[in-house]
Amino acid sequence: MKELDLETVIERIIKLNTGLAAFWSNASGWAPDGAAALMSKSRIDRQVSLSKCLCIWSDDKTKRIGDGALILAWANLGSLIEGTLKLFLAVYYEDYQKDIEAFKDKKGNIVDPDVLTLEKLRVFFNEKKLWSDEWNKFVLNVQRYRNAIHSFKDKKIGTFEELEESVRTYLLLLREINSRLPYPNDVYEPREI
Repeated sequence: MKELDLETVIERIIKLNTGLAAFWSNASGWAPDGAAALMSKSRIDRQVSLSKCLCIWSDDKTKRIGDGALILAWANLGSLIEGTLKLFLAVYYEDYQKDIEAFKDKKGNIVDPDVLTLEKLRVFFNEKKLWSDEWNKFVLNVQRYRNAIHSFKDKKIGTFEELEESVRTYLLLLREINSRLPYPNDVYEPREI
């Protein structure tokens, strides 16, 4: 991943999220009815807009702003990760609903993936072995830095170099999630290039 400059990495993230949004926001007739309904009401399109915002944080002028810009950058990346994980669970919504460990509200009703927090998503993916321990560590790290958005308490926020490395890692996560989603054929699968 180091062979790609950051601008190219961000362009690929934008392209993948654009393709994911285009296909999955109109999945009626392809996805099961419950999954299609959930995705049609979700704002998958905002993943594209948030992906485009990643360019802001690589700008030298933004970096000179300091801690505030870095905290907002982590919030941006954390939100993208959260949206990607929600999309995965939305695509596999019927399986999620049948899972005895799916999150439930106080009345015992299953909580839809579109309202889960990043922490609950991370725990679910980890406990269900939907990813490797490395992905769990990556998401936990971004989550910790992102939580510095609650700025009154002193929290570690990392560095812009760590952020850039995490953006590169997010592209890898996005690729993995995309490769695990079902498509009617290769024509519909989003591509980054």
